[in-house]
Amino acid sequence: MSLYKAETRRLVKRRFTKLFTVGALLILVAVAAGVFLTNHKAGPDQIAEATAKAQADYKQSVAGTEQMKKDCAAVQGTSRANEFPPNCEIAAPSESDFNPDWYMPPTFNLKESFRDMVTTMAAVLALAAFVVGASYVGAEWNSGGMMNLLLWRPRRLQVLSTKLAALLVGATLLTVVVAALWTAAFYGIASARGTTAGMTSGVWQSIGLMELRALALVLTAGALGFGLASLGRHTAMALGVAIGVIVVFQFGVGAVLEIADAKFPELYLAPFWVIAWMNKQYIAENYNACNYDVTGSCQPDTLTMTWQMAGTGLIAILVLVVGAAMWTMRKRDIT
Repeated sequence: MSLYKAETRRLVKRRFTKLFTVGALLILVAVAAGVFLTNHKAGPDQIAEATAKAQADYKQSVAGTEQMKKDCAAVQGTSRANEFPPNCEIAAPSESDFNPDWYMPPTFNLKESFRDMVTTMAAVLALAAFVVGASYVGAEWNSGGMMNLLLWRPRRLQVLSTKLAALLVGATLLTVVVAALWTAAFYGIASARGTTAGMTSGVWQSIGLMELRALALVLTAGALGFGLASLGRHTAMALGVAIGVIVVFQFGVGAVLEIADAKFPELYLAPFWVIAWMNKQYIAENYNACNYDVTGSCQPDTLTMTWQMAGTGLIAILVLVVGAAMWTMRKRDIT
């Protein structure tokens, strides 16, 4: 049996891989079920009901305004007069203030909402890939399996890179299958509990490219978990770094930047780079430096974080971590 087949088999057969993968899939199933149950198809009955509610609230508001005017007129010349506007100038509500669309039940719009679902899928699968990748190689170091493997296959870099290749191929297959099922599931949800209007070929192409970026994010997360665990020769190394980055660096640095009134604190926080990568851009705004227009409205300074910027950052971190893991594999003692 080839080394790649052996590593693929070892990855797939591990109980931790199975359990964590199933757990991630159950989370996605729960998300899809929640979206299905909380959305409704907007038909003639729902439109009529929403219109009736809007009209009822409008009439109630008009009646309330008339009563307020009467109360105002009744207390003129008393100490309570200052409780009302001068001369009882109370504006009556407009019928346009009660839009029936605001009374419609939630409905799933595939064109407008599915991109958020792709990001959700990418986040869940990326987390699973990171933990599985870290555990996969970390367990080998911790149990002594790596040393035993190198006894009959002493090519260190080949062994480690083959393990990484098995992980990335497995993550690719899983992500592609899940993305296809995810897309089909939400198309069905939109058909039954929402709308698929506006799904042109261009929109589908945009969604396809977004799912490719989701795949890249999942593979990057898996490789980072693998590289960090290999560097520390223990699963806890990768998990510790992840916790440290999230708890200490992200929250700590975020709090310091807020106190210091940093211009664009999002630039130093990883979640916003992921958002920029998935959504093609993220616009950071600085309301502390308002540029007032002719209407007196605040126009904050902005900085656009593009997917190219985010991708460059992800590649740099990936090359640094995986490259360091390969270098230490070659230079450090195995014992």
